Amino acid sequence: MKENLLKENRRSFLKGGLVLGGLTLLNPERVISSPVPDQSEEFKIITGPYLQTNFGNSISILWITSKDSSSWVEYGLSPDQLDKKAYGKSEMGFKPAGRLNCVKLEHLKPGMTYHYKIVSKEIKDFQPYKMTYGDTISGNTESFLNTDPSKEEVSFLMLNDLHDRPKSIPRLLDLDKGNKRDFIFFNGDIFDYQADEQQIINNMLQPCVDYFARSIPFVYVRGNHETRGKFARDFPEYFDQVGNTAFTLGPVRFVILDTGEDKEDSHPVYAGIVDFDQYREAQAVWLENEINRKEFKNAPFRVVMMHIPPRYSGDAHGAVHCTKLFEPIMNRGKVDLVLSGHTHKYIVHQPDKKLNNYPIIIGGGPKDGFRTLTKIKATNKQIQVSMVDDSGKEVGSYLVAKR
Repeated sequence: MKENLLKENRRSFLKGGLVLGGLTLLNPERVISSPVPDQSEEFKIITGPYLQTNFGNSISILWITSKDSSSWVEYGLSPDQLDKKAYGKSEMGFKPAGRLNCVKLEHLKPGMTYHYKIVSKEIKDFQPYKMTYGDTISGNTESFLNTDPSKEEVSFLMLNDLHDRPKSIPRLLDLDKGNKRDFIFFNGDIFDYQADEQQIINNMLQPCVDYFARSIPFVYVRGNHETRGKFARDFPEYFDQVGNTAFTLGPVRFVILDTGEDKEDSHPVYAGIVDFDQYREAQAVWLENEINRKEFKNAPFRVVMMHIPPRYSGDAHGAVHCTKLFEPIMNRGKVDLVLSGHTHKYIVHQPDKKLNNYPIIIGGGPKDGFRTLTKIKATNKQIQVSMVDDSGKEVGSYLVAKR
């Protein structure tokens, strides 16, 4: 997305790792292995397809192949007639020819169900004047509903702070089984830190593909733990969007902020190669512009989603910096609701006329009994929020009425 500062800046970062002082977080569900594909193995789809979107009658279809390929999506309004073809975004005249595939379908008809199939053709040898192709493989025909941006009711789910526990994804989503949602929102710290590709696949992507992501899109913002580890700079390549952005869906203007790391940029573990203060400051300028946009001002409701909440998350540098930068702007913009994570303690903070003029809802942590699923439904008149723990018991709720 054009408004995504993370995508605009990430290629300028030095390749390398963020070493956390040798600290390893022990987790029996963690899966870590080499990110380098075995070139002797068969050409195959490793995972996918999985959907992401910023709505606006477009959707991104992503998948990963075992080897470099020329890839595309065949799609249409009937499963028997996939009469359209789309490729990934060209850069400087080159179509993509790698393992990580992202094809964005645009100009879709609102409220219509589309059927699609991913296709990849193996690149066996890439010489200056000769391309040798191998096998062509494809996925099953899948479908998704292109959500009408002007719909009157919007509903979605929020998960946060899973910390490399892939079994939590189906466990929590089962608490909402049978309900139709427009999207799933991952509010950061889905991982402990970024180790390699297989961790991303096994601990998030594959569980999402298995449960919902072939037909329902997800929205994702990075948490502070996604900034850590040797693979943190490669991590955004596996998604269409993991940073700050804004979009309108139905009665809601959604604003997403990437709150970065909670430690000081000067902390020894970062070895002088991060600049999250500047990154947050740039987003504050972007947010100031956003609250003055007509899409924001004219929306019946304005919802901000950010991993580190703009208050009530301790005195660590990043948390304090978020409060200092974002809270005054969100108060001026008359934000209606903030959804966050980070603290691992689920709670509903009421509006405070002297501090935050909006409610702040913080999801729980990764351990059994503390995991939460947050359910949100918005109409032109109100936003209903219900937060349940992993037993299905409601542990927090809030109703935002139209002002």
